[in-house]
Amino acid sequence: MGQELIQVVDQISKEKGISKEMVIEAVEMALVSAAKKKYGAQRIAVQIDPKRGDILMYAYKKVVATVVNPEEEITLEEAQGLFPEAQMDGEVPLQVEFEGFGRIAAQTARQVIVQKVREAERDVVFKEFNDKIGQLVNGIVLRHEKGAYFIDLGKTEAVLPAREQVPRENYRRGDRIRAYVLEVKDTSKGPQVVLSRSHPEFVAKLFEMEVPEIYENIVEIKGVVREAGDRTKIAVASKDSQVDPVGACVGMKGARVQAVVRELRGEKIDIIPWSEDPRVYIAKALSPAVVEKVGVTEEDQAALAVVADAQLSLAIGKKGQNVRLAAKLSGWKIDILSESEYEQERQKERDQEIEAAIAEETRKMAEETGEAESAAAESSDTADSALPEEATGLLGIEGVGQKTAEQLTQAGYDTIEKVAAMNDEEILAVPGIGDRMAQKILLSARALLNKE
Repeated sequence: MGQELIQVVDQISKEKGISKEMVIEAVEMALVSAAKKKYGAQRIAVQIDPKRGDILMYAYKKVVATVVNPEEEITLEEAQGLFPEAQMDGEVPLQVEFEGFGRIAAQTARQVIVQKVREAERDVVFKEFNDKIGQLVNGIVLRHEKGAYFIDLGKTEAVLPAREQVPRENYRRGDRIRAYVLEVKDTSKGPQVVLSRSHPEFVAKLFEMEVPEIYENIVEIKGVVREAGDRTKIAVASKDSQVDPVGACVGMKGARVQAVVRELRGEKIDIIPWSEDPRVYIAKALSPAVVEKVGVTEEDQAALAVVADAQLSLAIGKKGQNVRLAAKLSGWKIDILSESEYEQERQKERDQEIEAAIAEETRKMAEETGEAESAAAESSDTADSALPEEATGLLGIEGVGQKTAEQLTQAGYDTIEKVAAMNDEEILAVPGIGDRMAQKILLSARALLNKE
């Protein structure tokens, strides 16, 4: 029986993919259970020789002064006759003959073997696929239930839940499928392998398969963001200055990237060259749009990208998809403006700067020279002096009273436009106007002209 047992152990080991030692351990436990059924509830141990298949069975008996239960007890004198070191209240192993078991005992042994082999098989499958987390596997679609696909991976059955599927992808029974191992759960029914085709790392692993430079760690994937079924952005960098990371991923005539696109059923892929400069990186991340300029605020991790008017819709993307993916890839909050919108914003800022400068200059002049009082005196003389009708607009310029307006008019500068166009030499040549007043008048006139 020894060699026959070893042959059975070898066969089970090969079929189930578990070690010979684990199968022998399962058989030993089965024989222990069967022996207890036959001999009673005493403690029994079984040893199987892994080479010859010999079975040794031992029944442990307790050393007592007076034997009450012969099946579980032995006297000290008998015990020391077999084992001189035996002591009172200790245990001694007595070898019993291994004989055929009855029907119930044999059935118990069979059940234990099946159970232990199944547990060992589950452990092997769990360990194997737990080591494959983050890798790609190939399988065959078995069925579609409650929105999930069940995939045959050979040694086990995996699940592709609805949340990990790509929209608009459908499979039929028997279709071959490639997926990313997302996680492995140890359940009461055995290991459950969860797959994904929508995870960003699925795309990264596809590129690793198609691009030898990535597999050899010459080109590094710095980041992947994805809206499954529509668009993926992947940032790459090269550790070798002689290797173009984008060109390596695209391949000759686009062969490498097209292989990935086919696996993704036509999903658009933007391959972005990674850069340490956030301005350059953000501009590239907004591909396929062409960015004119980028400004960043590092404290807030915020960026403003300016594109040509015709590029605005392309930069934003359908329902904001392009800028949303670019923000995820770069890690920056990105706002986009067209060139015309940007110029309008800049003009508002310039106007605000001019107004602020005028207000500050007015305050300084009022504090240092007391011109505020003289300006009021000039204003009070307006009713007494006549001023040409075309020059009355000059009174709206800060620092210009009745007398100053008359001087400017006599000098030929009777409109706000003419005053705003004056240079420093021309305005200082007008009687009664000093350096500070000249700067104040020019700033105010130009601000008024901008508003108009």
